[in-house]
Amino acid sequence: MLASPERPMDLLRLWRLATLVLLALLVSATPSFAQASGHVRLKIIKGGLLVGGGAGKGVLTYRGRDYPFRVSGLSLGVTAGATFSRLQGWASGIREISDFVGTYSSVGGGAALVGGISGVHLRNDKGVTMVLQGPKAGLEFAANLSTIMISLK
Repeated sequence: MLASPERPMDLLRLWRLATLVLLALLVSATPSFAQASGHVRLKIIKGGLLVGGGAGKGVLTYRGRDYPFRVSGLSLGVTAGATFSRLQGWASGIREISDFVGTYSSVGGGAALVGGISGVHLRNDKGVTMVLQGPKAGLEFAANLSTIMISLK
């Protein structure tokens, strides 16, 4: 059967096809860098009576690099007290570092009496979502709509 002069050409075509299939599988199995998650650490001080405000700083660790940022925000609703929070968590949906900066919104509430745990889920208009949590110190009662602005230092 292998004596035919057409058989070596068939084996060569089969070899090329197998190589192309293997290459296609390897390319599709490599991780995509279109979107990546980043680790976020944030320190924020906030306070208010009816209208709240806050400011802080943080670091986004994204693709092996640290990006320091500033955060400021306003909350409208029922707010009374002042707190200091150290939050950390993840930011997902980042395609480029410029996607991380911008205005985030959140609806929520919480309370702290001397200390407690704080958590927040934020989303901006570029599709970046942050889920953060951590300890909170101070005295606060809040039920509000918050707008948070993030800018890189």
